Amino acid sequence: MKLLWCAAAAATTLCAQTFSGSPALDDAVNLAIEQGKLPGAVLVLGHNGHIVHFKSYGKRALVPVPEAMTTDTIFDIASLTKVVATTSSLMKLFEQGKFRLNDKITEYIPEFQNGKSEITIRNLLTHFSGLAPDVPLDTPWSGYATGIHLAATTKPEAQPGVRYVYSDINFILLGELVHRLSGQMLSDYARQNVFLPLGMKDTMFQPPAAFVPRIAPTERISANGSPLRGVVHDPTARNMGGVAGHAGVFSTAADLARFAQMMLNGGELDGVRVFSAATIRKFTEPQTPPDQPILRGLGWDIDSPHSGNRGELFPIGSYGHTGFTGTSIWIDPISESYVILLANSVHPNLRPALTPLRSKVATIAAAAVGGGILAAKGITLTGYNETFTAGVHRDVARNGTTLTGLDVLERQRFKPLEGKRIGLITNQTGIDRTGRRNLDAMLEAGVHVAALFAPEHSLDGTLDVDEIPDSADPKTGIHIFSLYGATMRPTRSSLSGLDALVFDIQDVGARFYTYQTTMFFCIEEAASAHLPFYVLDRPDPITGTHVEGPLLEPSAASIIGHFPGLPVRHGMTMGELARMFNAEAKIGADLTVIPMQDWHRGDWFDSTGLRWINPSPNMRSLTAATLYPGLALLESSKNYSVGRGTDSPFEQIGAPFIKSSELAAYLNQRLIPGVRIYPTKFGASEGVRFIITNRELFDSTRLGLEIAAAIQKLYPGKLEFAIDRKLIGSDDVINRIVAGEDPRSIEQDLTDQVASFVARREPYLLYR
Repeated sequence: MKLLWCAAAAATTLCAQTFSGSPALDDAVNLAIEQGKLPGAVLVLGHNGHIVHFKSYGKRALVPVPEAMTTDTIFDIASLTKVVATTSSLMKLFEQGKFRLNDKITEYIPEFQNGKSEITIRNLLTHFSGLAPDVPLDTPWSGYATGIHLAATTKPEAQPGVRYVYSDINFILLGELVHRLSGQMLSDYARQNVFLPLGMKDTMFQPPAAFVPRIAPTERISANGSPLRGVVHDPTARNMGGVAGHAGVFSTAADLARFAQMMLNGGELDGVRVFSAATIRKFTEPQTPPDQPILRGLGWDIDSPHSGNRGELFPIGSYGHTGFTGTSIWIDPISESYVILLANSVHPNLRPALTPLRSKVATIAAAAVGGGILAAKGITLTGYNETFTAGVHRDVARNGTTLTGLDVLERQRFKPLEGKRIGLITNQTGIDRTGRRNLDAMLEAGVHVAALFAPEHSLDGTLDVDEIPDSADPKTGIHIFSLYGATMRPTRSSLSGLDALVFDIQDVGARFYTYQTTMFFCIEEAASAHLPFYVLDRPDPITGTHVEGPLLEPSAASIIGHFPGLPVRHGMTMGELARMFNAEAKIGADLTVIPMQDWHRGDWFDSTGLRWINPSPNMRSLTAATLYPGLALLESSKNYSVGRGTDSPFEQIGAPFIKSSELAAYLNQRLIPGVRIYPTKFGASEGVRFIITNRELFDSTRLGLEIAAAIQKLYPGKLEFAIDRKLIGSDDVINRIVAGEDPRSIEQDLTDQVASFVARREPYLLYR
């Protein structure tokens, strides 16, 4: 797609006249100038490959003499350097395989923290490194090498991956990373590989004297001195000679419009491909830790305290950045639009940030170019954090009245099953909202239940043994075929005379639970016998939004986790899993899912109004179910207990070698989001117990990895992690635990796998 320009001032006026949002944009910017919030600005708005609004306002300079603003004014774009130069340069190097996002920065800058740091390139790009906002400036210093030394030796304020701290140090280091990977200074690499290919002729570090008359001056840094003009405003970048990864680029609205259009085009402009479309998507999709309310891409802002320039209508999925001097850019792929506001609000003296003006301009623009498009596409989510920034906490616990698939079928008087001889696969969890068994409800409605099939733990869910024989239902005398005994599947003889199979069992939301495997086998056998297969859906008790790795490798599949590629916490209901199994395993069953009513993906079990029935003898509470995906990762280990047989299974762990106070203190020092740990003792073993303090932030798999790493560090050799392969599901994760790697790094490396699964599961989801 070519970028279509309003080529001159007259054409600019024509664009403004034909764009419906121009009068409101003019009023917003002019009012801010009248109120003294900025001397002037240049505003450009692009939509569908065209520039629809391109205009200058006010003054370029106020002192020493007033100068009118022009559309070709060159601005010190401050922190827009982070995305336009540094991130873009890293995108090129990423495409060339020069680094991985989860590589530790010490691999390329070995002097960083004396080579002892878990901070990754991803941490730096997302501002989750824990590094301070800036290097020390209280003592005078100068020189590029000095700046890099200070960035490499300034002590972190927090552990990586734990807390969002917007930090210039992150991008000082990333700018140096470009230098070390390419052999060129960032200024040269960005110009040759990004600016020149895009025709950004007025974009550069260290502009020459010939450009100074067009440059908007910034702050007067001494009382009687002249404003900075052509010299970078940021003091750290200025001390470093004008070239740094966080600030230093000068550019025009026209050049940045070309850059923004290239991003919307998926990496191409005017026939020149600068990046692959996949790279654009990768760097502009959320890459921050899943337990954090902040959403940032790689370099780019999406939804954070700094994203006021998104306004109140552009949706999540759009992205941008701001600069301290008064510059900002926001790009929305949904409406194919961008908004670029360039100002020098720090001239001649510092003023408050332009956040209100940026927000107004973006909202006006979105309404004019994107309102109909966003509505037509059903895009309504414009900020995960709007309630937080408004000072009101979001109510995450919904009070619903969920009807399970069984309840829905009851209201239909079981019409889909009318006239069929049914084989019912169920257990004690198969009850309706009143507590009545599915079997009894079906029989009372006249459904012919000809056979029962029971999974692990038997029809009443009380047995915890390795093999369960066939039996009969005490109340009705109907034969119960065990699916956890000599065979794990319905036999052809057990299916003889049946017209359909109905599955109604409550799952727990984790990959390692045999009920999922039982359902998989039953779908296969139904397809083989040409029997319709019905799933009466029930909630994922630990929500359908939390997804956590690692994914199951094919060679680790077993009865406890059979389907390769499924993460530990999948965020899917049994009905959704059945759809995935049938399609991806190419089973070809005649599958019907009876969906729930009034269940939302973000619902925890306590939001449903349904009765908790222990899915298995040791799964006795929602708290246990929430902790289970993490605590059960190591359950196959010898001399290690997850509390089975105690009053609180899967809420505590213990072992003869554990020193409870030591392990609790170590795990608490790791600042694992959403959970606290305290010492305990059960039986003859010491151990630790877990309290979930924020279940929305809590990542159960992260906790499991932290426990494994802690045991390996504090009690080396006491557990043989390979025994837990069928639970952990990944040889790579096991090897890294044994090698003593930080669980945060392991979790970060799982991010792409989890994101891929989330996209993969999308066609099978039934609820939003």
